[in-house]
Amino acid sequence: MVQYIAGVDIGNATTETALGKIVDGQLLICVSGIAETTGIKGTMENIRGVKNSLLAAAEKLGIQLADVSLVRINEATPVIGDFAMETITETIITESTLIGHNPDTPGGLGLGIGKTVRLAEVATAAPSEKYIVVVSEEYDFVDVAKLINLRVAEGYKIEGAILKKDDGVLINNRLEKKIPIVDEVEMIQGVPLGMLCAVEVAAPGSCIDLLANPYGIATVFGLSPQETRQIVPIAKALIGNRSAVVIKTPAGEVRERRIPAGEIIVQGEQRKYQAAVDGGAAAIMEIVEKAKKIRDVTGTTGTNVGGMLERVRLEMANLTDENYNEVQIKDLLAVDTIVPQEVRGNLANEFSMEKAVGIAAMVKTRKLHMERLAEALSRELKISIEIGGVEGSMAVRGALTTPGTEKPLLVLDIGAGSTDACLLSSDWQTRPVHLAGAGNMVTMLISAELGLDDFQLAEDIKKYPLAKVESLYHIRHEDGNVQFFDDPIASNFFARVVILKPEAWRPVPTRKNLERIRQVRREAKEKVFIYNILRALRKVSLTGNICEFEHVVLVGGSSLDFELGNMVTETLSYYGIVSGKGNVRGTEGPRNAVATGLLLSYLEESCDA
Repeated sequence: MVQYIAGVDIGNATTETALGKIVDGQLLICVSGIAETTGIKGTMENIRGVKNSLLAAAEKLGIQLADVSLVRINEATPVIGDFAMETITETIITESTLIGHNPDTPGGLGLGIGKTVRLAEVATAAPSEKYIVVVSEEYDFVDVAKLINLRVAEGYKIEGAILKKDDGVLINNRLEKKIPIVDEVEMIQGVPLGMLCAVEVAAPGSCIDLLANPYGIATVFGLSPQETRQIVPIAKALIGNRSAVVIKTPAGEVRERRIPAGEIIVQGEQRKYQAAVDGGAAAIMEIVEKAKKIRDVTGTTGTNVGGMLERVRLEMANLTDENYNEVQIKDLLAVDTIVPQEVRGNLANEFSMEKAVGIAAMVKTRKLHMERLAEALSRELKISIEIGGVEGSMAVRGALTTPGTEKPLLVLDIGAGSTDACLLSSDWQTRPVHLAGAGNMVTMLISAELGLDDFQLAEDIKKYPLAKVESLYHIRHEDGNVQFFDDPIASNFFARVVILKPEAWRPVPTRKNLERIRQVRREAKEKVFIYNILRALRKVSLTGNICEFEHVVLVGGSSLDFELGNMVTETLSYYGIVSGKGNVRGTEGPRNAVATGLLLSYLEESCDA
């Protein structure tokens, strides 16, 4: 008798299939299929992704979906990640006190101090004063340069300029006396006139010095110690900028407003544990570990984190048609990060980097909604569907097909949403652990810290190495090696940081240099992948001692990461553990472990029967 049986692993990012041809209870051939997961894992939207994955596998065997007699799906546990601000420190400016940004074309160099005045009104101002001219968009750059040169020749002391248009370099090139120029100030009409002002422009590749230092600002404006404390938020918001303007107004005010992020409440088996989000990720993870087996996680009402966790609960209730009050969070991963926050009252779209806590929350699986998904799949595909085992147990069965492995076996399944560990004993007993946080969390951290608004771009930064295009004929890889080319590199890549994707390079649209992008990428992986791997190993161990394991097999989509294998090897070698990527069925690499495990477990159960 010939049967076609499929194991389907519905993941957060991809849906994988292992389709086997079984003759008289023996697996003769097995092929794989993969498709993008449609919708959030474990919901009705997954149907299309499952169908696409099955079709890809069926095509390899030359059969139709109608020929498949049984599909076994995993118990899919959804994981949702989000950010909760640790401390929202808003820099609030009134009376237009601050302009500090990084325009592409600031002009000149150095520091200029004087009173703000419109360019057209310089001729009627007192010649004894020093001035910073304010130039609206109605002026052409040639006329601006002529007027400034004329007024300087007449004896007026023009020490700097603030422009609406992006003409800083063009104007500076035509000046007889060079001055610092900050351009691209959108709300030029908001710049207060007749007020003491300081303009600073740093050299290319450098950052401003004096105006990013509260004591430097105090020196320029003659501030008292109390006033100096008040302008600390200004200095902080200007750190890392190439250009800045600070204006002192009599009624101007700068203040910080701290909005509490709230507390996370973890309900364990015996008692509740609380931690303030202000305490950072370490404080949150401490109570997560103390609770051991988590019944639910909530946040204080009316706060950032409380709202975030309730959104997770509400979203999952809507997607699974479950009662909102019955949706529970079974695990949590918190990591420290920084995110850009807009400075309120700004004139040039200034942002300040503020501390935040990134959180991945795992919603407790209820078999009811998985049964509903199985029923819907069966109706759609007209195939018998059944729910197989949990992901960790299935992954270890699939990983056991890696050449050179044997029982007992410890497997780490690192996917997009979760990190699973499972220990398979010599007598086939499994000990699975399912934790929130994996590849998608890393991508989210990269996106936040680099200020990107493109998830796929952050995903590419995570997955592929970087290089800097230093000329039209050579690039410098992130490891320092130089590669030369016979043909010229496309001019749009020149002097840019690029992602070395196999199919085509992709430029990174950020001012961050290669070293900073690489640092953000590796730190994000350490905060999520490495931390969760160690957490999973401690949980799967009966003694809590990682050193009891000798070797670990890595599987899952994130195991394909170009640098993760070396990072894991380096970390686990400290504990005397040897790690390596699995090669499922000797052909699939670290992919398809869960799907293969679902198929093999069917064969084992059939033999037992």
